[in-house]
Amino acid sequence: MLVTLAERPDLASAAYAIPYPADSPKFMAGSLTSLLVRGRRVVRRWPHLVVALLEDELPVARGVMVPFLGRGFLPARGWDEIAVWAAEDALDDVAPDTACALEIAVHPECQGRGYSRVVLEGMRSAVAAAGLGALVIPVRPPDKASVPATPMRDYVAETRADGLPADRWLRTHVRAGGRIEAVAPCSATVQASVDDWRGWTGLPFDRDGVVAVPGALAPVFVSASQDFAVYVEPNVWVSHRVG
Repeated sequence: MLVTLAERPDLASAAYAIPYPADSPKFMAGSLTSLLVRGRRVVRRWPHLVVALLEDELPVARGVMVPFLGRGFLPARGWDEIAVWAAEDALDDVAPDTACALEIAVHPECQGRGYSRVVLEGMRSAVAAAGLGALVIPVRPPDKASVPATPMRDYVAETRADGLPADRWLRTHVRAGGRIEAVAPCSATVQASVDDWRGWTGLPFDRDGVVAVPGALAPVFVSASQDFAVYVEPNVWVSHRVG
């Protein structure tokens, strides 16, 4: 059963308590932009755009979206810029016309059951019910982490013999009717001290240069001499029909 948190506000805590897989990158907790759209803020302002998939009345997957007024282009700064646009529009009382999905999360014990596709369908219906005309997603293809040095534009261009994307998560979106629109080369940025990075990754970060970090879709740029490191993550813009 699919519900929005506007329909079931009592499920908000349980929906956001769905954990990420154990191997999810801890360094994404260093994203400052994500604080603008943390769970309690989205639930308070846009509960109709948070979808929960229930089993025995308990959430086992969630889909989180925010609304914004389209600017006529999909930004190169992807996830981060949409979070800012959504916050700006809310503060300025600007009426939105588009929804952006910030995440789809499935409980680790329920992986492999096709729940991501179900949640995606529910998100599209929620967008239509909200009277918004479009759904866009800065997709994070996790398998890209196995080839962090490969440019995202080259990774996205890889296809199977049937013409579908080689990447499994992009393939899921395309099969669900999504259209790959563009690469967002600097979609999410994490900048933090070397000590923070050591805590997140267990790596030494003891010299200047680039470091391949498990779970990262691109190399991390390290300045040990200046005591900071920066991760700039590329995503892939995908659009979906609504309704």
